[in-house]
Order: sequence, then C-alpha cells, then structure tokens
Amino acid sequence: MRRRFTAIVVSILAAVLIACSTGGTTGQVSPTASSDATAETQPSATATPMHSPTTAASPSAVAASPENRATPSPAGTPVSSVPAAPPVIVAEEGDTLVIRHALGEARVKRNPQKVVVFDFGALDTLDALGVPVTGLPKTNIPRYLAKYESDAYQNVGSLAEPDFEKLSELQPDLIIISGRQRQVYGELNKLGPTLYLAIDYTRYADSVKENVRVLGEIFDKQQEVDTYLTTLEEKIAAVRAKVAAAGVPTALVILVNDRNISAFGPASRFGLVYDVLGFTPIDPNIEVSTHGMNISYEYLVEKNPDYLFVVDRGSVVGGQGVTPARQTLDNELVKRTKAYQNGHIVYLQADLWYLSGGGLQSFAAMIDEVGNALP
Repeated sequence: MRRRFTAIVVSILAAVLIACSTGGTTGQVSPTASSDATAETQPSATATPMHSPTTAASPSAVAASPENRATPSPAGTPVSSVPAAPPVIVAEEGDTLVIRHALGEARVKRNPQKVVVFDFGALDTLDALGVPVTGLPKTNIPRYLAKYESDAYQNVGSLAEPDFEKLSELQPDLIIISGRQRQVYGELNKLGPTLYLAIDYTRYADSVKENVRVLGEIFDKQQEVDTYLTTLEEKIAAVRAKVAAAGVPTALVILVNDRNISAFGPASRFGLVYDVLGFTPIDPNIEVSTHGMNISYEYLVEKNPDYLFVVDRGSVVGGQGVTPARQTLDNELVKRTKAYQNGHIVYLQADLWYLSGGGLQSFAAMIDEVGNALP
C-alpha cells in the first residue's frame, strides 16, 4: 500500500512540474526591441514622407467598449512587454475615432472638450495647434510653456503620481499619457479614454510624426499638422546637409545631473543627434538606458568627440544647491578634448530636451539648436 501511495505522489509531482515548465515558457516577456530591430528602423538620411494615419474599417478592430472608454491591455502585463507600436486609427464610428496604441485601444470623440495631458511633448504640440487643455501636472513645466501654470488650468498631480481624485472630478474626454504613466494606465483608463503617445527613440522622427498626425485627426488640425511637419522635414534636411559639409563630425550627447555625467548613443532619448541629424556617434556601443550610461572625465578624454552636446538636468529639475553643468565640466581633463579646444561644447536648452521632447515646437527648436552649433 505504501509503495502504491508513493508512486501516486511521484506521478502527481511530475505532472505539476511539467505543467509549470510549460506555463513558464508561455508567460515569458519578450523584449520590446532588439538591437537588430533598432538598426532596421533608423530614420533615413532624408526625412521620411509623411502620410495620414492609417484608417481601417474592420469591425473586428473596433471591439467597442462601453461609454466611449479605451480597451486596456490584459491585467498584469509587465511594462517591459509593451511593444513600441505607433498609434493608429483603426476605425471611425460617426464622430468617434477608435485608436489602437501600445497599451490598448481608445475610443475618442473628435474635438474632445476636456483634455488632460500628462506628457509635455504632447502639451507642446497641442499648444502649437491652438488646442485648449483642461488639466496637466504643474510640476517642472518647461519655461516656454509657463502660461500653463495659470489657475485657468487644473493641476492633476505630477508626471509620476496623477491625482486620481481630481481626475474623477474633471471627468475628462481624453487623457494623454506617455512612458511615466504606463504603470497606472489601467486606473487612468477607468476615468476617461486614455491615449498612450510615447516616443519610440529607435525611430524618433517617424514616431513624432505618427503621434502628431493622430492628434491632428482628433482635433481636426490636419492642415496645420501638414504645415508643421513640412517645416520639420526642411529643417532636418538643412542640418543634415551642414553635417555632411562639415565632414560628418563625431559627437557625444551627455546628461549632467549635479556632478554626475551619463552618455547617450544612437536609439536613445537623445539619439536624434545621430539618427536623425546625421552626426557620427563617437561611441556606437553605449547601452541604451533612460538615464544613460554613467561615464567619467577620462571617458570624455579617451573618446574625444568633435562635438559635445550637453543637457543640464539640474537646471530644470534639480532645485537649489545643484552644481551647474558648466561648472561640472570646467576641469583640466575636459579642456584636453577637441570639443573644448575648438569651442564645440554645446549647452542645449534642457527643458526642451529633458522635459518636452517630441512636440512640434520642441522638435523644431532642438533641430535648430544642433544646426546652429555647426559653421
């Protein structure tokens, strides 16, 4: 009897182990982008022609959710498994657009009246298009968007911590979010149609165009969007021509945070200097990370780029007592670099680059800043 009981237990344990092994395989998180995929999706040397958002009338794509709410991704989906998929209009139902984005689907009525924005790049674009907004996080608003500090606009918390009670009170017709709010997408989605408009840094220019075109469709600003995007294409082409005329110099983009320095390479949040505008990355092997790769002064001397582009994080979010980037870089090692000796250390407007990249106004200004650094 005892032997028979033992055999049964062993059989059950074996079955459980096999099931767990199978389940573990199906539940693995696939990476959002591989290095090969990144290489395949870099913007070309000339600006990519721009088209209107794809519209498909397939009924199966609509999957209408009640009360004009977005359809969330499956519960518990890890952030790292969210694909870098662009927003696409998949259907139109009267005055309602069904927009598929990386986190789900949003059903948004054209020209929504109560708009809440949790991304300063999107706020930048809406400001350029003359679209009124109802609420936004009022912490660290970029200087050039300071008018939104007014009491005319509702404060809906911070970029990292939305004020859900305030949002419930406002009952927004549209909530626009990006990467910092991914973890609370499901909660925001219960309070209003929520649209995810993060920038895909592996294809920066195209990603900006896609996001802006969707906003143009939502707010009937297609003509204005076309005009802005044509100007952006012209600016990109002009800077690329200057880069080519200068012999395609090497460059490095760094973020200075008090006395800490991190470097950014291609396909990163500041990778447009290389990927879009054509500079040669001095180090193509920099690990892609939100906060960059930590480096030393010796690294700057070793790599010795022709141009050093500097984003001073502390100047926009550091508060009092933070060492300015110019002071951090004022040392003998940095003075040995070609960038310093040739006057090619370029201090970029940090609120554009760190807070509101990807907007119509910010992207244009960022292109101009890089272009103005060249002869």
